[in-house]
Amino acid sequence: MILSALAAAGDHIRFADLGLHPEVFTIGFFTLRWYSLAYIAGIVVGWWYLLRLLKQPGAPMARRHADDLVFYATLGIILGGRIGYVLFYAPEMLANPLRVLRLWDGGMSFHGGVIGTSIGIILFARKNGLHWLRIHDYVACVVPFGLFFGRLANFVNGELWGKPTTAAWGIVFERTVPFGMPEPARHPSQLYEAALEGLLLFVLLAWAFWRTKARYQPGRLTGLFLLGYGVARFVVEFFREPDSQFEGTFLATTIHMGQLLCLPMIAGGLYLIATAPARRQRVEPIAGTESVA
Repeated sequence: MILSALAAAGDHIRFADLGLHPEVFTIGFFTLRWYSLAYIAGIVVGWWYLLRLLKQPGAPMARRHADDLVFYATLGIILGGRIGYVLFYAPEMLANPLRVLRLWDGGMSFHGGVIGTSIGIILFARKNGLHWLRIHDYVACVVPFGLFFGRLANFVNGELWGKPTTAAWGIVFERTVPFGMPEPARHPSQLYEAALEGLLLFVLLAWAFWRTKARYQPGRLTGLFLLGYGVARFVVEFFREPDSQFEGTFLATTIHMGQLLCLPMIAGGLYLIATAPARRQRVEPIAGTESVA
């Protein structure tokens, strides 16, 4: 049996030996978790990087707008991520609405967070009379920070592990098979995602922003993000264990829910990239005085 064969390889790293724990510390009734810190770090570092982007010629909004944008984006991430998780992965929670509000129990969907953030940006742009697609371009450049920290937090939590593997870097997580069965070494798919969705995607978008004229073609950077994330997530899902609630369905045996949700992202990304040159325009910046043709 493949699980027994994998478990017999005793030279794999055991997750328990890494000394990682989901909780940073607990004081009384308050517990600080690494996952919470990941959200905070992603927002703070992303906000700092966004301010750097806004200092460049042709910025779609002023420094004063960035603070308000963080509020709209954060609200979109939380509400969209939670609602997306309920609709895409756990619709049974709708029978008990109070469970939906229990964010501390976990359960967030990145795809739902993208939709929620996008809605928040559109509302923010309409309120301030700004170009919503160009703001999306700038926000797309900072999202990889949150993805990177979030996937590291998934790893620290020992969750969302990969499929069994004989690779030397396989890790033996805990509680991945029914009690009494040997634990196999698994792909650390959380780290794969941190590298592809976080580091690699950041490098791609940073190159496009700083080394090309992509930011003067509304939608190009957003398209690069959607395409890059969609392809990266689709590929990693081949190494990731399918969600347990879909066991025995085509969403576990044929295509994962994560891959299914990436298909419209990939299609949308390709469309935005292909049509971006036609949207190129003379950019009059909100902040500064330099115009960009």
